[in-house]
Amino acid sequence: MSLVDDARKVRENAYAPYSKFKVGAALRTIDGSVFVGVNVENVAYPEGTCAEAGAIAAMCAAGQTRIAEVAVIADSPEPVSPCGGCRQKLAEFASADVKVTLATTDGLLQETTVGALLPGVFSQDHMSRT
Repeated sequence: MSLVDDARKVRENAYAPYSKFKVGAALRTIDGSVFVGVNVENVAYPEGTCAEAGAIAAMCAAGQTRIAEVAVIADSPEPVSPCGGCRQKLAEFASADVKVTLATTDGLLQETTVGALLPGVFSQDHMSRT
């Protein structure tokens, strides 16, 4: 099963009663483990969590910290890219060349990288004073 398939399958479990916009994400770590996440909304909209953040949280909870590949899927006319916050979260755990596949439920695919999604990444280097 591909990461897009994993994201597609978990997307059905998204909790999106307000926006009706379900998103699924799957990521593979460098050891081959796969973690998935969905967007979770609440009545204090727009408070909630993104699918990518959920997958990252599951990865960290399992003791993993390095992403090797990512897939995100939504029912949209064009592939939907992670929000700015999730781009920064992905960049925390993935190198710039990590492949990101963006997909629609109709089968449209767009491949990119973490670096292309967030060219001006804020990194730990910005916080060091040498």
